[in-house]
This record gives sequence, structure tokens and C-alpha cells, in this order.
Amino acid sequence: MQTDIKIVLVNTTHSGNIGGVARAMKNMGLSNLVLVAPKSFPSAEASARAAGADDVLTAAIVVESLQQAIADCQLVFATSARERHIPWPIMDPREMAAVICAADKATDGSKVAIVFGREDRGLTNEELHLCQHHVCIPSVASFSSLNIAAAVQVIAYEIRMASLLDVSAQAPQWGTPWDAPLAEQRELELMFDHFESTMVKTGFLDPNSPRQFMTRLRRLIMRALPDKIEVNILRGMLTSITKYIGSEKK
Repeated sequence: MQTDIKIVLVNTTHSGNIGGVARAMKNMGLSNLVLVAPKSFPSAEASARAAGADDVLTAAIVVESLQQAIADCQLVFATSARERHIPWPIMDPREMAAVICAADKATDGSKVAIVFGREDRGLTNEELHLCQHHVCIPSVASFSSLNIAAAVQVIAYEIRMASLLDVSAQAPQWGTPWDAPLAEQRELELMFDHFESTMVKTGFLDPNSPRQFMTRLRRLIMRALPDKIEVNILRGMLTSITKYIGSEKK
């Protein structure tokens, strides 16, 4: 598999969990660990729990925000155990692994991030909205909370099995090789900012009463997994609208 897969941990409180995650990753052949504002890292406890995966810890990148962690990624999956007010495309780890495997074949490899939230409360709605898909491990409803290292182990195992067995046919949306790279997260964020400012200028969006407009727009576009050319087309249309408004006011 050519795809570069990041495991992203957000605001991890217990440094031992970081070490446990590093060990789980190395067991399954993953090595790219990104930490978003961890409470304590590096630490002796993380190294002890890594149990031989010190190379993963040494190479780990620490950033201040989730946006920084996923800026260069084209597919971003958020792990979540909670239902949200506005539903988002959701899948289990096996379905996620099939999508990653299929996208790898269709696009000659891409950058993927799988995001894990805080031990006590997971990811915020804002953080979840930065991701195209939500992944839920189907544990029993009466005791659904998993230790973060255990959750990473489940996800990493499914990715490894998908790569070994080539399950790309299970993700039919990627049945045809694609003609352009998928848009990176930073490009999508610039496009969403462009959408918001343009809709305010046209009067379509009231910034004082936005309701759920941008959230639903995000869901619509994220679901389509736009490539770089498609994002440029959409931004070109927005620029054209802005120019037209300016010419009408003269």
C-alpha cells in the first residue's frame, strides 16, 4: 500500500496511552504518529508503555491544532462513539479499511489521517466536521468506551488485513482509477472559507443567524470527496459570483 497513514491523537491526557498507541501501531506496520497538544510528551511513561516501539515515539510530530495535523491529508476519518445532532457519513473499521485500500489503488496512494479524541470526551463537533467520515467501533452499547490504545489496535488491524487481502472491491465508489489527486484538507478549508464569505456577500447567508448552513455544506462536499480540479472549479465559480456582484454595484 502506497498510502501514508497518520494516526492523530488529540489532547491526550495520559502519556502512557501515547506509548500504548505507538506499540499498537508498530504491531500493524504503521509508524506515522501525530500528537495534537498532548498534556505530557515526551515522557518516561510513554516510553515504558511503548515496549519496543520507541522509534515510533521518537518520530512522532507534535502540533498545536488538529487543522495543522491534517492539513496535507486527502482522506480524514474521525473516530467517534457518540451520535451527533447532524448525522455524518459513518462506517465501521472494516468499511473504513476497504475505502483506504480502494482509494490507494484508484489514486496511486494518498495521505490519510485517522483521528482519535480525548480519553474522557472524544472529539468536539468542530473537530468532527473537519473529517469526511466518522468511524465507530461496534462495541456493546452497555460498555462502549475503549481505551485509546485498544481502539487504535482495532483500527490498525483492519487496515493491515485490508492491505493483505486487497479488499478494494468492497468500496465501489473507487472502482475507477481517478484522473486527479484528491484535494488536501487545507485546500478544502480555504474553499469553505471562500464559500462562507461569498454567501455572506450575496445575502444568502446571514452571519448573525447562520443556523447549520456551513455544517450542512461541509457534509455535502466532504461526502463527495472532491479532487483538486473540482475544488478549483468551485472556487472559480465563487470568484465569478463575487466579480458579478461588484460589477452590478457600479
